Amino acid sequence: MPLVFADLKFVLGLSLILALAFAVLRLLLLLCNRELTAPIAAPELLKSFFIGWRFDMIIVGAVMLVPIILELFPGLARMRGFIAGWVMVLGGAALLLGVVELEFYKQFHARLNSLVFDYIKEDPKTVTSMIWHGCPVLSYLALWGLLTFFLVAAVHGLADLTTPPPAAADSWGLRLLVFIPVLAGHAIACRGTLRSGPPLRWGDAYHSRHLFANHLALNGIYTLVKALLDVGKRKDRRKWLKAQNPENALATVRKMLFQPGDEPRIATGKPILRCHHPQPGRGRGFRNVVVIVMESFSAHHLGVLGDGGGISPEFDRLAREGVLFDHFFSNGTHTHQGLFATLAAFPNLPGYETLMQQPQGAAPFSGLINLLGPGIFQDVYLYNGDFAWDNQEGFFRNQGMTRFIGRFDFENPRFSDPTWGVSDQDMFDRALEELARLDPDKPFLAVLQTLSNHLPFTIPEPLPIPRVEGYGALDGHLTAMRYADWALGRFFVEAKKLRSYADTLFVLVGDHGFCVPEQITDIELLRFHIPLLLLGGGLQEHYGARCSVVGSQVDVVPTVLGLMGRPFTHQCWGRNLLNLVPEDPGFAVIKPSSSDTMTALIEGERLYAKPDAGECGRLYDYRLNARAGAELNPDRELARAMEARLVAYIQTAMAALVNGETGL
Repeated sequence: MPLVFADLKFVLGLSLILALAFAVLRLLLLLCNRELTAPIAAPELLKSFFIGWRFDMIIVGAVMLVPIILELFPGLARMRGFIAGWVMVLGGAALLLGVVELEFYKQFHARLNSLVFDYIKEDPKTVTSMIWHGCPVLSYLALWGLLTFFLVAAVHGLADLTTPPPAAADSWGLRLLVFIPVLAGHAIACRGTLRSGPPLRWGDAYHSRHLFANHLALNGIYTLVKALLDVGKRKDRRKWLKAQNPENALATVRKMLFQPGDEPRIATGKPILRCHHPQPGRGRGFRNVVVIVMESFSAHHLGVLGDGGGISPEFDRLAREGVLFDHFFSNGTHTHQGLFATLAAFPNLPGYETLMQQPQGAAPFSGLINLLGPGIFQDVYLYNGDFAWDNQEGFFRNQGMTRFIGRFDFENPRFSDPTWGVSDQDMFDRALEELARLDPDKPFLAVLQTLSNHLPFTIPEPLPIPRVEGYGALDGHLTAMRYADWALGRFFVEAKKLRSYADTLFVLVGDHGFCVPEQITDIELLRFHIPLLLLGGGLQEHYGARCSVVGSQVDVVPTVLGLMGRPFTHQCWGRNLLNLVPEDPGFAVIKPSSSDTMTALIEGERLYAKPDAGECGRLYDYRLNARAGAELNPDRELARAMEARLVAYIQTAMAALVNGETGL
């Protein structure tokens, strides 16, 4: 038998082993997230595996490139040890990434992406501690070892089965004849498709209205490599910047943002500048502002919005005293996006998800401290953790904040998490001390940021609250959320004793939600659903106890400034939610973290989700809270109109950021 045929069987067998390894990883991902498959029909899951096989073959083709090239040369038998080692090393690495992705998807409901690099860039000690204390590391290592054992055994077994006889013939001509079709098949595998156009792309995985089915169709190594190749590139950003005529896009955005009481102040380099005049006679001006940013505070699990688990009794009680926005959304899915959206009134944009760490983040914004007046308002920012994380101090000091109290400024805390810092109870206790020390003759802005409700969910023992049970894998997370709620309630009991309380507007807002089993749209809507609660004298009397207009974190600054009772000039990318006309349902533009290209526009009870700048999306009618769900809306005209507004908003905001036109 010619030697080339034995070599061909060896190479093709190695490709099959790798393809089977990826299929096993996909099956494990499905089994680990089986609660997400309940609404998905079996044919859709099977299609996910078929599409996923095509993505897998791209990675298999990359790994097998060297063995296939070596096949061209006679004497491959002498290279079998090298080729086997090559496949075992790269295959083992692929299996490790696949096992890591099981936990990654559990936390973020996303395949491996640029978030991996974002964490790598941060403090390695903190990231390592978070993983070690919050994840079953040893169990995952054991699983990786078992899978790698089977991989190595399969490769050795294949080598034995395909060993050519000592006297096997060979020739350059025959080897070349075999090599050409193999190379052609390899090229097709690397493209993932037979079509004449572009190769298989990220968007080709989106075949279903169910988010998990689409994610299952991807390959984590493919998404990670794509994210790595996209680092520093501006291709996706350029697509957004050229999506519409800039003047038409700007006109659309002005219609979206300008509202009753706005006096346009059109000026070069200030695309959305306007002076806002709050409605007279509605509420009274507040002297001070306290913004409380609650870590991972999901509206989906608040009792006041329908959850019966008793997770948020203190927030529920406070909600009876203020104005609760029940259709409010985070602009992103990570803390840094929630912070710059809430305090700087700028949205989370494709390619700028880590804005506080990017050069463009050094620009001035129409943020809360800038609009209140640096030097006029006393300011203090309290945080359980390290302000170096996400460049929080660098970003907000550049925006006008002057005083920061972080984890290293707490003396003798009651409890300190080895990963992040002091407990929420310690942070709130220190906040009470700092508020009491402020000069009573000057107004103040205080920002309080919690952290205990974050992986690894390390909270004080013995717990001051009962543990949450009955939510399965979310029990630990929701216990930490209940603890954060307890600390919040304890803070307000004491805050009401402060002399400044009657003159202070308290703003309670989540930085983002977290992953839940109900993935109701292409974009994981419930992960963005957070509460906004405004507390202050006279608010309920003027605005009612509940407001159902749609809003997002970029609306916080103009809403707060509107309640201060005086006109203000700004370039916020949101609006005063308490100054909308009755027929205005409100809107929110949202985007996940990392290199996930999905964006969405929410208007009233409708959501338009768009996979990428150049791709069409889906229109949904959605429901929140206890009846959470969504149905596709077939209205194509409405879908096109919402897509045009979504694209115009992102394009105009991105152009303002790139051109340094975000401030005053």
